[in-house]
Amino acid sequence: MSTKTDKGERRARFETSSGIELPNDFNPANTEPLDYERDLAAPGEYPYTRGIRRTMYRGRLWTMRQYAGYATAEESNARYKYLLAQGTTGLSVAFDLPTQIGLDSDDPLASGEVGKVGVAIDSLEDMERLFDGIPLSEVSTSMTINATASTLLCLYIAVAKRQGVSPDKLQGTIQNDILKEYIARGTYIYPPAPSMRLITDTFAYCAREVPNWNIISISGYHIREAGSTAAQEIAFTLADAIAYVEAATSAGLQVDEFAPRLSFFFNAHNNLLEEVAKFRAARRLWARIMRERFGARDPRSLMLRFHTQTAGSTLTAQQPEVNVVRTTIQALAAVLGGTQSLHTNAMDEALALPTEGAARVALRTQQVIAHESGVADTVDPLAGSYAIEQLTFELEERAEDYLKKIDALGGMLRAIEIGYIQREIQEAAYTYQRAVEQGEAVVVGVNRFQIEADSAPPTLRIDPAIEQNQIERVRHLRGRRDNQQAEDALDSLQAAARGTENLLPHILAAVEAYATVGEISHRLRRVWGEYREAVTV
Repeated sequence: MSTKTDKGERRARFETSSGIELPNDFNPANTEPLDYERDLAAPGEYPYTRGIRRTMYRGRLWTMRQYAGYATAEESNARYKYLLAQGTTGLSVAFDLPTQIGLDSDDPLASGEVGKVGVAIDSLEDMERLFDGIPLSEVSTSMTINATASTLLCLYIAVAKRQGVSPDKLQGTIQNDILKEYIARGTYIYPPAPSMRLITDTFAYCAREVPNWNIISISGYHIREAGSTAAQEIAFTLADAIAYVEAATSAGLQVDEFAPRLSFFFNAHNNLLEEVAKFRAARRLWARIMRERFGARDPRSLMLRFHTQTAGSTLTAQQPEVNVVRTTIQALAAVLGGTQSLHTNAMDEALALPTEGAARVALRTQQVIAHESGVADTVDPLAGSYAIEQLTFELEERAEDYLKKIDALGGMLRAIEIGYIQREIQEAAYTYQRAVEQGEAVVVGVNRFQIEADSAPPTLRIDPAIEQNQIERVRHLRGRRDNQQAEDALDSLQAAARGTENLLPHILAAVEAYATVGEISHRLRRVWGEYREAVTV
């Protein structure tokens, strides 16, 4: 699409993050012809470009989650109760790094990281403290956990059972997306093949026992945080999803048996129009992939349901109050794009974990959009805009091109193994950073509009004593529990890992015997080993 520039324009070329060139204005002469039934249809109808439900937010607003978790289970529990009292409609749990990579708090490798970037969870006792006084039959809980997702889900199920809540009544999501860990984030434990087994075992177990649970949240968020473009975020997220569907069907599951519980997790960045189009393009492309590639027939299998988080990578330590503006634009893009749930980052997160006051302002941002802006009162209000529809087409086309390249390489696992995905993201990140350094991309308060006296706001501080207290707790637990029962459960899990049976019942038995997250992970390490990323020079 060519663009003619006037001498008076600010730049020689205007384009989106994905390199889509923007004309002075979009009009019938420079946009793709639109077939309403094929490309849009009514909201709630295939290909779901306009949203997955007929009434969208007129019927029910998106779930307002605030990602939170730090220090001990008790402190995180207090933050959850505070957020629920302020109007949050769903919980979103952040776990510390040791929990994410299957280490107990007293493991030497966990030193200095306990309770820092999330809550420390070593055992069922910690999980009970985390949700003390929170009725799990009444809340939806999202848990951002991947390598140890099956263990944390079993801990959640065990807590619910102690509350008298059966697993079939639970609602929520585990991220459970290990492929993006190999691509962009790094909190993996095991090699890809056994990691995929844990995921497909979780799919099968939840289909039988926890039918209202979202079994995976396939994450483009971290791909975008690593520096990808919007088009890459769509493509690499859907390529991961394709790999999971292929793994599940190869394991003997029928696509419509598990696909209705697949969910996605996207980033919301600053370019409002591109971001709205991104969500619409992803929804349409996934519907076609599921129907045409996998033969899904249940309409729920075709619906791309997604959570959105505003872009952490755009937050600045300089003039942090400006982050409120960035987050508002990003949240608005998510709502205009039809998200099912949303987390808004706090203004101080470039400096530390959010304070209570900053978290409240972030939540109020969602509430103002929901109740005061009017954008939730009609479905897909930007539909038919020349700019939105053309950007939707362009992003879908670019994502499809990437998917074809990935298929030609042998699929997503192979593309990850040879470093193709990582290189594409790195090149996009380098291009953007160079534009910032050269002043071509403006970041307010960083490379333009700086101020000399830029004082940092008060930040949340984690008491260093928390780590030692948590270490003493897990050691005390090992001294009080029935160690023979715990060892028997761990032995059973290790034996099952050498075979082919579903591992979730064994993990559940282990956590109910008060085996720790680290002990369970170490038993699986004995069988599967650990993944070591190949370093290419």
